[in-house]
Amino acid sequence: MNEDPELGELLDILSDEYARDILAATSLEPMSAQQLADQCEMSKPTAYRRIEQLQSYGLLEEQTKVETSTNNYSVYVASLTGVDISLAEGQFEATVSRTDADQFPGQEESDTADRFTKMWENL
Repeated sequence: MNEDPELGELLDILSDEYARDILAATSLEPMSAQQLADQCEMSKPTAYRRIEQLQSYGLLEEQTKVETSTNNYSVYVASLTGVDISLAEGQFEATVSRTDADQFPGQEESDTADRFTKMWENL
């Protein structure tokens, strides 16, 4: 998402306890939907709904976790780093700060091609 969401939309999503829990958890480490549902004490469908909402506002990013012994799966990482709300000339304005998901601890490479290349180099 290139533009910041409208202030009302942003406040709506951030007022949701489940959405805040997901952002907090994924700011520490990438997590799957099942991990988020378990850690944040919500149903898996609720986790998926909030994940979709957060992604639509550019606050959460999806990555593919490559597993050699099992199937690959999606993990989610918060891209939100801050929200600044200002009031000037009678109008509110919200600015959202984001970071690249590959800057989080535990994420060595940001995409599958990089991980595949590294795997072959280490054989």
